[in-house]
Amino acid sequence: MTYTPSSQRYATMEYRRCGTSGLKLPALSLGLWHNFGHVDVLSNSRKILQDAFDAGVTHFDLANNYGPPPGSAEENFGKILHEDFRGYRDELIISTKAGYRMWEGPYGEWGSRKYMISSLDQSLKRMKLDYVDIFYHHRPDPDTPLEETMGALDAIVRQGKALYVGLSNYETPEATRAIQILKELGTPCLIHQPKYSMFVRWVEESLLDLLAQEGVGCIPFSPLAQGLLTNKYLKGIPENSRAAKPHGFLKEGDITEERLAQLRQFNALAEDRGQSLAQMALAWLLKDPRVTSVLIGASTPAQLADSLQCMHNSHFTADELAHIEDILK
Repeated sequence: MTYTPSSQRYATMEYRRCGTSGLKLPALSLGLWHNFGHVDVLSNSRKILQDAFDAGVTHFDLANNYGPPPGSAEENFGKILHEDFRGYRDELIISTKAGYRMWEGPYGEWGSRKYMISSLDQSLKRMKLDYVDIFYHHRPDPDTPLEETMGALDAIVRQGKALYVGLSNYETPEATRAIQILKELGTPCLIHQPKYSMFVRWVEESLLDLLAQEGVGCIPFSPLAQGLLTNKYLKGIPENSRAAKPHGFLKEGDITEERLAQLRQFNALAEDRGQSLAQMALAWLLKDPRVTSVLIGASTPAQLADSLQCMHNSHFTADELAHIEDILK
């Protein structure tokens, strides 16, 4: 069956201006870090993307190494994009990144001009696109001058291969310099993508203030702390969860008795608010006007639908916020 997007797709989604740019992003964006590679079921990936767009999620976030195997998320996305979203490209914001290891040899990772431009050329081929909307440097390179990496981002925009550029995983000192260099080059930094959740709060120390001051958007990834901030772990570690897998980002050792006690208290508060734990954790990020959009993942259409419900209640009372801080202490 041919996919026809919902005529009501813009009726309920909130769109937020990205920093001081002219671009607006949906409050929730879909990340393709997991569940879109060649190891996954393509029909499931397709349904998640269709349901997301039907709900007004116009931003799909990728990277060169997403899969597994690396590159396969972009390939699958490109296939679905051309089969299902033909004619809707101008309604979409598509982003990708380069920084992590992608191929053998000295030019296959980090932040050299050689790697950055080669990687984006490969990404565009995999997705069958002429350009991406946002291209990120995925992580700082300790050995390449920041001027070279930012110069590559500037060149990519001037070549018409990306409309905007961003940073990911940059801490405040290096983000400050990178934003300044890009400003001087005439290709301002649009957005920063840091890890941020109720359990990972480093961005509050100075990064959020920097982004607001410089007119740069913020799009947190891992907002549910790799699935920890869901009802999945309330009774311990289920067999098929990320924490049960030996090579995942969430380790069994992360799930201590103290952590489980916090999760149960959060869950009780979420229930009082009429939300699931995941919905509350997403809403907690969206309460901050400095956050442009929150990157969610989804392994099933049902999980996506659950996350989308967070927008129905993103207001917190002062007492609720104080209670959250008490639990985290």
